[in-house]
Amino acid sequence: MVSELNVIDSHTGGEPTRIILAGMPPLKGVSPAEKLADFKETFDYLRTAVVLEPRGSDPVVGALLLEPSHEDFAAGVIFFNNASFLGMCGHGTIGLIATLKHLGQITTGRHRIETPIGEVAAELHPDGSVSVQNRPAYRLAKRVSVHTPELGHVIGDVAWGGNWFFLVEEPKMPSDDLRKLTDLASSIRCALSQKGITGANGAEIDHIEFYGPPQAPGANSRNFVLCPGNAYDRSPCGTGTSAKVACLAADGLLVPGETYVQESIIGSLFGASYQLRGDDIIPTITGTAFITGEAKLIFREDDPFRWGLRT
Repeated sequence: MVSELNVIDSHTGGEPTRIILAGMPPLKGVSPAEKLADFKETFDYLRTAVVLEPRGSDPVVGALLLEPSHEDFAAGVIFFNNASFLGMCGHGTIGLIATLKHLGQITTGRHRIETPIGEVAAELHPDGSVSVQNRPAYRLAKRVSVHTPELGHVIGDVAWGGNWFFLVEEPKMPSDDLRKLTDLASSIRCALSQKGITGANGAEIDHIEFYGPPQAPGANSRNFVLCPGNAYDRSPCGTGTSAKVACLAADGLLVPGETYVQESIIGSLFGASYQLRGDDIIPTITGTAFITGEAKLIFREDDPFRWGLRT
């Protein structure tokens, strides 16, 4: 059993990321996708130990730093949260780049990162901000309708930005109360499941995104994103903003290279744009991460909650 893990903490737009640097047992496989499968099957107790109480909290997104499979890559990474594992994480990738800079492993410039869903590229700018060129994003279904007791008919788009999202078009963000928004988003997720509405190949739509008028100068909209495990994203959500860009592009409301500024529920900002690669929409998300701590997580055998509180 693991007794210690070395980690670095950061936040991107207020959303925390905790990256495991050392102490993880070897994982089977070569690619991040293969290693994720082994992590999930064999070492899920370390996922919960890192991100759940008493060491973590519901908003924390964890990441395992991997040795790249090829010298052309700066790093590999596996992302996870309080509920499960994530295919991709935009704010977490920004945090990863900030962490690699902090460790002296990279300098300004463009860097290739391996994730379980494929390669992404990240540009570290001289001012410390990071632009993440995501995997292709797309809208699967437009103006899907579900009914909830609290909101009545809800209309939104189903889109992929690295995770599956339901982006609510109607009603606009119905409240600023975080508890109420969490409950409303959770009810929408349940309604989607009950109605059998999924992402591609039956994938669960596990992220719900509300939109409303911006409060920050220069922003285009303000959002609230409920992630799996019922924690809301403090940042504007990198994969959620990617999904939004795909919908805007599909509707002809955003042209390639044009910047869309997404404000989060706490007021932090991501800039977003996209390029076309053939028919594919390739989003780029820009934000800044800040290192908040370096730590050694200790797992004592006599600690009954060393692997996290699974409530």
